[in-house]
Amino acid sequence: MDELNLHIASTLGILLGVSLLAGTLAEYLRLPKVTAFLLVGMVLGPSVLEWIPEEHVHSFDTMLKLAMALVLFGLGCQFPVRRILQIVPRAIALSVGELTGTLIIVTLGLWLFGVGGRQSLLLGCLALATAPATTILVLKELRSDGPVTDLAGILVALNNLAAILVFDIVFLAMQWLDSEHSGELPTQIRELGLSFGGAVLAGFVGGLVVSYGCGMMHRRRWLALLVASTTFVLGLCESLTLPYMLTFLVMGFTVANSSDVVNQIAEELNQLGGLLSVLFFAVHGAELDLDAFVAAGLIGGAYIVFRSLGKIAGIYAAARLTGQSHEIRNWLGPAMLAQAGAAIALANIAVARAPEIGRPIQAIILGSVVVFEIIGPLLIRHAMLKSGEVPIASAIHHTESTPLEEAHEVWHYVRASVGWAFGAKATASDLAIEPLVRRGMRGIRQSANFSEVLDYIEHSHEETYPVVNAENAVVGLIRYPLLSNVMFDPSVTELVCAEDLATPVEAVIYQDETVTRAAELFKRIQDDCLPVVEREEPHALIGIIRRSDVMRVLIRRHGRAS
Repeated sequence: MDELNLHIASTLGILLGVSLLAGTLAEYLRLPKVTAFLLVGMVLGPSVLEWIPEEHVHSFDTMLKLAMALVLFGLGCQFPVRRILQIVPRAIALSVGELTGTLIIVTLGLWLFGVGGRQSLLLGCLALATAPATTILVLKELRSDGPVTDLAGILVALNNLAAILVFDIVFLAMQWLDSEHSGELPTQIRELGLSFGGAVLAGFVGGLVVSYGCGMMHRRRWLALLVASTTFVLGLCESLTLPYMLTFLVMGFTVANSSDVVNQIAEELNQLGGLLSVLFFAVHGAELDLDAFVAAGLIGGAYIVFRSLGKIAGIYAAARLTGQSHEIRNWLGPAMLAQAGAAIALANIAVARAPEIGRPIQAIILGSVVVFEIIGPLLIRHAMLKSGEVPIASAIHHTESTPLEEAHEVWHYVRASVGWAFGAKATASDLAIEPLVRRGMRGIRQSANFSEVLDYIEHSHEETYPVVNAENAVVGLIRYPLLSNVMFDPSVTELVCAEDLATPVEAVIYQDETVTRAAELFKRIQDDCLPVVEREEPHALIGIIRRSDVMRVLIRRHGRAS
């Protein structure tokens, strides 16, 4: 690739195109798309294939920060004051347990492992941070909703704020203990206060501007306003060295409590942030350094183990002491393990302030991030599924057509657009449906359990699924749009079978009937397909006929007749 001397625009195209394919594959493999994007970036980046030049990777820094800013803006928009008041009492106790457990276990564990005291303490501070973009975007992808999801959003914000604050306080304390820097302590404390205060003020003012502007303007202009305000505020934070993550969290929180159209603003943010999020994880994957992971060695492995233990045990203990639910005790901790941007940024600050201490810390963080960013999204998905907060529609992969069928559709429209003939004329009234019957539809057994129903749906391209008895006669239909609203609840789904999920059959058709008859039946029902059955008893299922196939035939015949 080096010989080609790719322009950065081509690099962007490669990252987005391959990420799109990887995201589609991830759906089939039941993996979070975030993981796929990270792996694509890592494979294409300097660590493996070197298709993406290192200088191009760093050229996307501003866009990546904007993507992170939009994620935090959106997170803040989810928490109006009334919701904060409902969640905070539980969240504070859990956060204190997690932060305390993580800081103590990582610091003490690494110190016993032979790492220096100062380095162990700073690594304990960095271990507090949780990757907000990774965590929040996986939750969005899953469309999870419930107490574990709500607490995860709050804890992600608290973790990063605590990591930044505790890191700076510990570093200031270390410098105060060092006689040659003790005189600078008051100045550094003042700068720290100004930095945090400035970030809060910038976020508050920016949020008010967005709320006021969106209230004054037509929605068509909101996207331009959001781009202008977020990019300006991000640039202001960079110029004044303010912690932009705090700024955008406050900005979203301000909008949530000063606008009656916050949900619509969040939708516009999703449009703006969707593409940037793909780029964020692809480029972030390219930045993952496999050599750093190897170089971290046993100490890096110990850090991974101690941090994981600290977060899981800290939340479990706090949840148990405060009487939280089984789902929160067991599954909130694993959802907090992703780690990336904030920890890396703080490690870079450590290198700038004290190179002799910071460089070993940076090596361990860069190496461990490779693990946490790959397994983090997988653990979040697993935790949300186990906690029962993911709708079926988000937990299984379901498509409406196969790649071959889509290729056929493209070819059909190419022929139609250039006016090529489609063969002998015929009318829909005398055309039997038999050539249109899809005979691969075997139906779902009445007694099929919930897991078997999901497996059937995942391998189907329809929205309607016939339920058949022992004689293969259709006794009901399961409809995906209705089923997709069911939540995973192990106590319920273990008792449910296909017959319980089925609704009555509104219409069936025989394979010797015509396309016109099929069209008449589709006018009476909302389903995307009709069961095709034998005329003789017990009217065994032969296959299905799709609404789209019938409509296509009618359109073709009408075009020829005209």
